[in-house]
Amino acid sequence: MDIAATAFDEMPTALIAELEGAGLDADDVYAQVVRALAEDVPTEDVTSVPTIPASDRGVADFVTREPGTVAGLAIAELVFRYVLGAAVRVERPVADGEAVAARTTVLTVYGATRSLLIAERTALNFLCHLSGVATGTARWVAALEGTSARVRDTRKTIPGWRRMEKYAVRCGGGVNHRESLSDQALIKDNHVLAAGGVVAAYRAVQQRYADAQPPLPIQVEVDSLDQLRELLEIGVDSILLDNMTPDQLAQAVRLSDGRATLEASGGLTLESAAAVAATGVDFIAVGALTHSAKVYDIGMDLRPDGA
Repeated sequence: MDIAATAFDEMPTALIAELEGAGLDADDVYAQVVRALAEDVPTEDVTSVPTIPASDRGVADFVTREPGTVAGLAIAELVFRYVLGAAVRVERPVADGEAVAARTTVLTVYGATRSLLIAERTALNFLCHLSGVATGTARWVAALEGTSARVRDTRKTIPGWRRMEKYAVRCGGGVNHRESLSDQALIKDNHVLAAGGVVAAYRAVQQRYADAQPPLPIQVEVDSLDQLRELLEIGVDSILLDNMTPDQLAQAVRLSDGRATLEASGGLTLESAAAVAATGVDFIAVGALTHSAKVYDIGMDLRPDGA
């Protein structure tokens, strides 16, 4: 096996601190990297081992093929450090969240050629997907420029990737909504149906967690202006406006008059983003930031060490 299998506690402290500082659980990221590599290399790389001498050393340049926004560089570095161990050298000419042009080198790794090729796909899977999320988010941010609205993500994420994807949204300039069903209540149509109305549903959650510290954030979804009026009358301060037209959204903003934070959701596109934001809503919820992210095109260009 050409994998050093570097232990978590042998990773550079600065790298672990960087992951934690980004809002990620470094131990969990490490475990995901280990699982991904075990999936990709259950025994050995049967192509690289016979074709590349163990003594060969190379340099891997990770180069963008299109303009975009980068995210996940520290995770890609962790992949290489796990595979190559202490012998690896990693350079990062750019930082996560940075907008880059095509043909930009975002990461350079020095080490044994076999091991570089073993780590290549796993590193790219993390880096390209997360950069895709960041790049797509940045496009929404650009579409909202000149308005006060912010684009916000949802829980529509790849299982096990939520923290990483939400980090990538932040890299693209977006805002995170709740991370789980436990850190914020979001009362949707099925909850309203089960409880017997928007007010009843809100009261039920409010009473259940009245003593929570810190206070539990509660957001309620509405699909009509009548429901909005009901909630404003009882002081609800966070409301999700589902599948409303720009005219209805503008009416909702006037009705609220600053009493509640308003978020537009449902069927939104980049083409309609500016018109929706112009209504005065505070947030635009976009599940596509994560569930439909286009992979960002980055390739690994290998060259001999010293070339």
